[in-house]
Amino acid sequence: MFTSRFSFDGRIVLITGGSRGLGLALAREACALGARVALLARDPNELARARDDLRRNGGDALPVECDLLEPAAIEQAVTRIVDHFGGLDVVINNAGIIEVGPLAHMKRADFEKAMMLHFWAPYHVTGEAIPHFRRRGGGRIVNISSIGGKIAVPHMAPYTSSKFALVGFSDAIRAELARENIYVTTVTPGMMRTGSHSFAKFKGDYAAEYKRFTAASRLPFASISAERAARKILVACASGRPALVMPLAARLMTIANALFPNLFGRMMKVANGFLPSPSGPGGDEPRRGSEIR
Repeated sequence: MFTSRFSFDGRIVLITGGSRGLGLALAREACALGARVALLARDPNELARARDDLRRNGGDALPVECDLLEPAAIEQAVTRIVDHFGGLDVVINNAGIIEVGPLAHMKRADFEKAMMLHFWAPYHVTGEAIPHFRRRGGGRIVNISSIGGKIAVPHMAPYTSSKFALVGFSDAIRAELARENIYVTTVTPGMMRTGSHSFAKFKGDYAAEYKRFTAASRLPFASISAERAARKILVACASGRPALVMPLAARLMTIANALFPNLFGRMMKVANGFLPSPSGPGGDEPRRGSEIR
């Protein structure tokens, strides 16, 4: 049933973090291709806006309020989607959080939350989806990691650690699920122009961390728009590609890190020297980018 000529027309697509940013861009693109889309997110107001946005353009969208940190909530959400649409064909694990700041300000709770959302949530969503894929003869799983899942990025230790875990999980299950006609695509994007700096959380020298992160996210050669990324991701998903790294700058960095790990490690040490130093104890409290701005 699922071949390289996979079509999204009539398929049922679950997107975590689907109410804004890349998730919403993916939903728009999937609806344009004829898919029926379920959006998972925590904020009911954002979900309602996303649903209305998609329906205005003829999309068939089901908003599902779900706390991805709770395995029971994920189970209930998948059950509701299958009951509503009658099945499930594609899962896109997109939900994420970004926390920026020196290691001195990061606590165990920061690492645990990042792992819960970037590793354990995709693990549970995937586990709930696989039985439904089997009943339909196959399926597609897209795990959206980050360049931070291939290269350790200073001042983003919890984020990077959890994204590395997601890449490992995604790559590990690919070969095992392929025999059941379930294709897994690991997506490793660089910076994306999605307004993530407003939703990211910062620690330490808030203003300085925010300024540098925002500047990096807007570099045209190192970042990609959400709309363009969404198109590339769905093409990769439809063709069953094992991996997608974008844009070109991210591919080059990944290759350089693999070929010259020692040199790249030294370059990262130099780069870290230009990042803000830790501040006082007050910098331990995270602040949203929208507050700092």
